[in-house]
Amino acid sequence: MADYLVIVESPAKAKTIERYLGKKYKVKASMGHVRDLPKSQMGVDVEDHYNPRYITIRGKGPVLKELKTAAKKVKKVYLAADPDREGEAIAWHLAHSLDIDEHSSCRVVFNEITKDAIKESFKHPRSINMDLVDAQQARRILDRLVGYNISPLLWKKVKKGLSAGRVQSVAVKMIIDREREINNFKPEEYWSIDGTFLKDSTTFEGAFYGIDGKKTKLPNKAEVEKIQAKLTSKQFTVEKVQKKERKRNPSAPFTTSSLQQEAARKLNFRARKTMMVAQQLYEGIDLGKKDGGITGLITYMRTDSTRLSDTAKTEGRDYITQHYGENYIGAMKQKKNAEGAQDAHEAIRPTSAFRDPSSLKSILSRDQYRLYKLIWDRFTASLMAPAVMDTMTVHLTQNGVTFRATGSKVKFKGFMKVYVEGNDDNKQEKDKLLPALEEGMVVQAKDIKPNQHFTQPPPRYTEARLVKTMEEQGIGRPSTYAPTLDTIQRRGYVSLDNKRFVPTELGGIVIDLIKEFFPEIIDVDFTVKMEGDLDAVEDGETNWVSIIDGFYQGFEKRLEKAEKEMEKVEIKDEPAGITCEKCGHEMVYKMGRYGKFLACSNFPECRNTKPILKEIGVRCPKCETGNIVERKSKKRRTFYGCDNYPECDFLSWDKPITRPCPKCNSLLVEKKSKKSVQIECTSCDYKEEPQQ
Repeated sequence: MADYLVIVESPAKAKTIERYLGKKYKVKASMGHVRDLPKSQMGVDVEDHYNPRYITIRGKGPVLKELKTAAKKVKKVYLAADPDREGEAIAWHLAHSLDIDEHSSCRVVFNEITKDAIKESFKHPRSINMDLVDAQQARRILDRLVGYNISPLLWKKVKKGLSAGRVQSVAVKMIIDREREINNFKPEEYWSIDGTFLKDSTTFEGAFYGIDGKKTKLPNKAEVEKIQAKLTSKQFTVEKVQKKERKRNPSAPFTTSSLQQEAARKLNFRARKTMMVAQQLYEGIDLGKKDGGITGLITYMRTDSTRLSDTAKTEGRDYITQHYGENYIGAMKQKKNAEGAQDAHEAIRPTSAFRDPSSLKSILSRDQYRLYKLIWDRFTASLMAPAVMDTMTVHLTQNGVTFRATGSKVKFKGFMKVYVEGNDDNKQEKDKLLPALEEGMVVQAKDIKPNQHFTQPPPRYTEARLVKTMEEQGIGRPSTYAPTLDTIQRRGYVSLDNKRFVPTELGGIVIDLIKEFFPEIIDVDFTVKMEGDLDAVEDGETNWVSIIDGFYQGFEKRLEKAEKEMEKVEIKDEPAGITCEKCGHEMVYKMGRYGKFLACSNFPECRNTKPILKEIGVRCPKCETGNIVERKSKKRRTFYGCDNYPECDFLSWDKPITRPCPKCNSLLVEKKSKKSVQIECTSCDYKEEPQQ
């Protein structure tokens, strides 16, 4: 019989840890929280110092009973929930439910689920950190006071099923503000002049820089014509040649935020999926008996720190030396954390640098492998030497008109041999070589072409951009980003269009009402200050009750005013201009979780609904009577099918185009990759040159 009971959150984690600890330890899972505030009511006594009333979560009775029975049979119980505020709160609730003294050395924490880390952590148990518990409790109570007071008001005045929350409301407001900024944007005209130059048999590109050596803007066509009038010859003189060596440093290892951003860019993962797969890698994967059985592959994935332990640095440097050579090792400088970072845990990294992705490819699922490789690559690259680039800038002149050409070449790959950080525009740095040019040389202009441009509005937020902006402004914390983005979509406040957030009419109505009656809820500065105050609770610098009280005194008065003055909003359904084929009533546009859809206006008597189909102007090649329409799969992936479905089952993941194959007259489709679009035939080997 075991002498000790260890309680963790998940069964997967329990199996891994039990194997490391041996026969004296029995490890069981609480399956997350066992107590919480009741769902059916506020559960917070505002008259009694905001005292929370916790109850056993429905369905957790049998789990608690099993844990209590097991606890009576052992000498000591250790609470080993995750090493963050949430985990500390779970441990505290378990201590209360199992009659464990919270001041005893019952709490065990570890940043990685490996044999050495687990054994070391059990040598240093501690008491439950009540500052962490109070910080989590304060956030929970604050969110409850906001959500359970404003949400019923929105139900009465707008629509059932709505909710309002501290962080989610600010996120929706950011998306709405961006959309309004785009709609109000007035494009401004500007011009560029691009040149193709020839030196011997080598061509290279250059662009207009300025007049008489000074950078000059081209606001309109008249200015362009003045420049063109000065160019009387095809000969340009090389006036200046600058050659420099530029170093590019590697990115820091991942934090929760940067992992979500990069997984969105490189793997097309949603924030929620990234955290789900990361959780699997953290809790443990069965590598087989030969390689150690169930093993945690990465460190804890909720962190805002870029710090690495000395052990991790040493092991990483050893791997780099063995596989790439000593000249690829970077200086062991500590990367600076973002302002306001708590630095409670290390950065997200592999638990062993020597467990490289290729060795695990046959064991991990496709998603697990891709995310693990991303984490491993970023960690390894962060310890490597900077990349060295040879750059060359050339000024070409004629009659005082200057064109500038730039070139670069990787001299030493350094960290780029392993990994290069992505960007939101999917741009990749490539070698751009110039011919050997010296000052005084003459080159020929092969082509000089003016181009008209207009300034573009700021882009809509992708998940990656929104997470990055929220982090930069101090809104929310690492653990809140994924659930926040999920919530605002489920509530119908925003939808995704081409992977970018678009506010819905409902989202605009809700935010306008909150802005009018509860302006502090969506005020970025207020939200950032509140996050700082709650962090001060975590650091033991202030009392959580005073933070809540300072907020609630003003909030309560606004709530009373809103109850009296907020007018009821009627959201009218937009007519679709077609009739329901089942009952003959008019169809209307409705807003759902995944955006707009068609529904019968005779609801609930008639429950007919239809997706909004977008025709692409191509006749179905299979039945030849229907039209091909754009559809969405359950996972929101775009595909193309016949509007005669289910009579015709034509389907294509690639977009068909209007013209037929010139070789066999069959259907042509667009094959898209990150870098280009290629037209291909679906029946023969006909292909066209890829378009960038």
